[in-house]
This record gives sequence, C-alpha cells and structure tokens, in this order.
Amino acid sequence: MSQGPFRARRPLVLASASPRRQALLAGQGLHFEVVPSAVKEPAPEPVEAPSDYAARMARIKGADIAARHPDKVVLSADTIVVRGTDILGKPQDCREAVDMLSSLSGGWHEVITGFCVLCERDALAVCHTVTTRVHMAANSPEMLAAYVATGEPMDKAGAYGIQGIGAFLVDEVQGSYTNVVGLPLRSILNILLEIGAIGVADA
Repeated sequence: MSQGPFRARRPLVLASASPRRQALLAGQGLHFEVVPSAVKEPAPEPVEAPSDYAARMARIKGADIAARHPDKVVLSADTIVVRGTDILGKPQDCREAVDMLSSLSGGWHEVITGFCVLCERDALAVCHTVTTRVHMAANSPEMLAAYVATGEPMDKAGAYGIQGIGAFLVDEVQGSYTNVVGLPLRSILNILLEIGAIGVADA
C-alpha cells in the first residue's frame, strides 16, 4: 500500500538519477519512472546569473527526456551551490573537496535549484528556481578532513550533503530545507497539483 498524502494522476517521469530526489518524491506517495538525462551540462555563460544557469540546466535536462516521452509529465531539476558569485560544482578530488568546504566554513552561501515540469503533448513548460540561504558553522580543518575521508562529499555540489553525514556542518538554514537536499518539494507539488498531474490521496 502506498504511503504519503499524494497520488499520481498522470504518468510521471523524474529526469534525475539522484537517490535523494527519488526518495523525496516517493515519500509523498507518488509513483514515477526514473529516466536520467545523459545531456552534457554546458558551463555557465560569462555574464549568466547563477539562478539563470540552474534554470537553464533543468530545462536542458527536462527537454531531452520530454522529447522521448511526449505523453508523460517530466520533472527535471538542477541544484547548484553558490558562494558569492562563484558556482561550486562537484569536487574532482579530496583536496578540492577540503578547499570547497574551507571556503564555505563560517559563512553564508546559497543553494539554488532550477526545476521544470514539462509535457510535450500539452505544450507545457513551467520552470522556476528556488533559493535557500545556508550558514555553515566554523568547522575545524580536522573536522573537514575527517568528513571528506567518509567519501560523501565527492558526488555533491559544494562538497557536502545536508541530509547525510554532512548535516553537522550546517548551523542555520533560511528557506526550503528540501531545496538544499536537491528538490524544493512544496513548490514542485504545488505545480503538479495545479496541472492535475497529482492529486490528494483518499483519506
């Protein structure tokens, strides 16, 4: 028996291999197909705002999958970590991970997720961004090195995962917590409800 307060009313596709995004949606009671996009992510344009870049990446990924599943509602997302005006991607090695975390330690940064809800048959394309401010505690170099040694930071933008071991790094979140995990859940549910792609489960 499905758990969660919502049910899919139309076929849904999540254009992401992220287990964190999958868990967030599944936890709401939604059934969906996972079809990750293999489109290579281009670099940001020289004068492109971080939020515009996140939205563009989500649109590129979603359009790739929507073209192959024209009758289904496709959800795509791209999450970036921004320090000042610098976009922090996934670290290439342990040293870069420590450097990223050191630059974030003791200060504020932003986590921005661009997301799109697309359906080619209906000519539907709704894209938005959600920004959350995150303050990272002033963690010691030893703490950061020990965290990097767990291996968790290596596949995550900004070199940390708030929903995992890296929860200890953060001492304040302003805005959507699930956005930092990788999917601004409430914003997405609102759109899916509005277009009739999902509905509230019978009590």
